[in-house]
Amino acid sequence: MTTKNGTNRTKNGAEAGGDVRLSGISKTYGSFTAVRPLDLTVPQGSFFALLGASGCGKTTTLRMIAGLEEPSSGTVFLGEQDVTHLPPYRRPVNTVFQSYALFPHLDIFENVAFGLRRRGIKSVKKQVGEMLDLVQLGEQARKKPHQLSGGQQQRVAVARALINTPRVLLLDEPLGALDLKLRRQMQLELKRIQTEVGITFIHVTHDQEEAMTMADSVAVMNAGRVEQLGSPADLYENPRTTFVANFLGTSNLIEAEVDSRSGDDVVLRAGDCKLVLPGARCSAPTTAGGKVLVGVRPEKISLTHADEAGAIPAGRNRITGTIADSSFIGVSTQYVVDSPVCPEFEVYVQNIDRDPRLVPGAEVVLHWNPAHTFGLDAAQDIDAGIETVEEEGAAA
Repeated sequence: MTTKNGTNRTKNGAEAGGDVRLSGISKTYGSFTAVRPLDLTVPQGSFFALLGASGCGKTTTLRMIAGLEEPSSGTVFLGEQDVTHLPPYRRPVNTVFQSYALFPHLDIFENVAFGLRRRGIKSVKKQVGEMLDLVQLGEQARKKPHQLSGGQQQRVAVARALINTPRVLLLDEPLGALDLKLRRQMQLELKRIQTEVGITFIHVTHDQEEAMTMADSVAVMNAGRVEQLGSPADLYENPRTTFVANFLGTSNLIEAEVDSRSGDDVVLRAGDCKLVLPGARCSAPTTAGGKVLVGVRPEKISLTHADEAGAIPAGRNRITGTIADSSFIGVSTQYVVDSPVCPEFEVYVQNIDRDPRLVPGAEVVLHWNPAHTFGLDAAQDIDAGIETVEEEGAAA
């Protein structure tokens, strides 16, 4: 926000620090390149996520912003200030790690007050109280860290970092040690805290749901480079590579050939099927005879028993297949359908009116609105991103 005298300040009153800008940043270790030269801007006051599997370069990028790693090339700017060669303690940033790193012998109040006391500030009661209220731990002030839950300890770590009024708060897999239910609660808590204080948060995670729940913008990293950057909705709805399509959720990818153009749409052939794709949602060349990977998300698809195929509205993309497997998961039923044009086609159907005929072995028609289709360059690896997710899940 802007004060009456024109000074830019965050919502908690600290002077705003401008955008975080990485210009040509890279990092190599001998012959290994951890981060390829990249340019990245994190807007001031945003919640930004670096998302990717283990070894993709996201943590190394964060550490270069923090000053914990020296870039092999490039420049780190905080606003207009070049901080590339400043040591960590001289940078207006603070980092919260997965391990919390709280002092076990100090109570919560003194853990949060530590940074202020270290700077010689005598009167800390008001500031610490306000910060503990922000993270909703005011009543826990005199407890020791071991008396708090993992989620509460993480909030103490955030409060201890924020009380130093950094321009940027860096979060390195901060929720990785928490169980699933608590992690989801803390996702909402961190987003609430960031919104209230208004400073820039840069969050590193391998968890796709976590990044999409919390961040305003997400940079999907792969093999040391940014694969795609955008809002969570844009990345999910309009992936530009097979890696992003597979890494963010699940995508059905169908190998097809360009048949013709029809106005703004591309008409494709996949086996005996005709599929229509909006030209604006295709990142591949669309010359006749060219190859395209046609993508559609599982929840965008309707599943109709073959006996009812005549009731499907005209103009929808459709393919036929046989149900190979189904899993009831409460909110929806997940079907795997074998089709001549796409083996193991996945469909998620909400459990509203379940058709008892939709069981393994049933002949079905899969159909969806062409507007929900996206197109990718068929020269890419159709399975990029899938194996990486499984490996990361095993590692976690």
